[in-house]
Amino acid sequence: MQKDTSWKEVGKWYDEIVSKGGHTFHQEVIFPELRKWVKFKEGDAILDLGCGQGVLAREFAEKIPYVGIDAAKPLIQKAKSYSKHPFYVGDVTKPLKIDKKDFSHIFIILALQNMEEGEKAIENGAKHLRKGGKIILVLNHPCYRIPRQSCWGIDEGKKLQYRRIDRYLSPLEIPIQMHPSKQESSEKTFSYHHPLSTYVKWMVRAGFSITRMEEWHSHKSSTGKLAKMENRAREEFPLFLAIEGTIS
Repeated sequence: MQKDTSWKEVGKWYDEIVSKGGHTFHQEVIFPELRKWVKFKEGDAILDLGCGQGVLAREFAEKIPYVGIDAAKPLIQKAKSYSKHPFYVGDVTKPLKIDKKDFSHIFIILALQNMEEGEKAIENGAKHLRKGGKIILVLNHPCYRIPRQSCWGIDEGKKLQYRRIDRYLSPLEIPIQMHPSKQESSEKTFSYHHPLSTYVKWMVRAGFSITRMEEWHSHKSSTGKLAKMENRAREEFPLFLAIEGTIS
């Protein structure tokens, strides 16, 4: 049985953080990299799964058809207030209630790891792609950014900041408190960790060939006496992983 990951309850909080234009990571890392990666042409169309309040539509769908789907009704309401593109409330891990079967691109941006049955979202998306269509996943890097199971440390002897990983290969369901200061009264969502190999298996089983992969580090920069080691570590341990699959 799927858990209620409470995105309906935290929708207002999430919208305040991401806002109409996107979180700073959208604007400074993800969207600039995707604009270099994806070049749309006439006849293309975007299906955005786990679309939130539709920030991708406002960045990439100026002149091409776009459809966004998300399970959180408050976020879809926000998306509709921000854009005239069609948005629908729906669980993307279940058969999609849309007729179009010839999208050129599917995006799942920072949403797959909040889905208990993420493989089904990939499978469902594949059924709505044209031949040669592409799916692009953007994930918090599953090798280095595992909630509660990864952290930073400093090796004083080597003057290095390192990334500590406590668990990796095991699939994990990790509760996330949206307001830690409220402790047990905080709204809660769940993050679902899987190793990189699992995402590849999911995509291949859905009929995709892996055609591109990139790793993107944070745009932030430190100052002060630890800046050199912090900036070097930030560049060495990527924040995001992007994977493209092409369906035959």
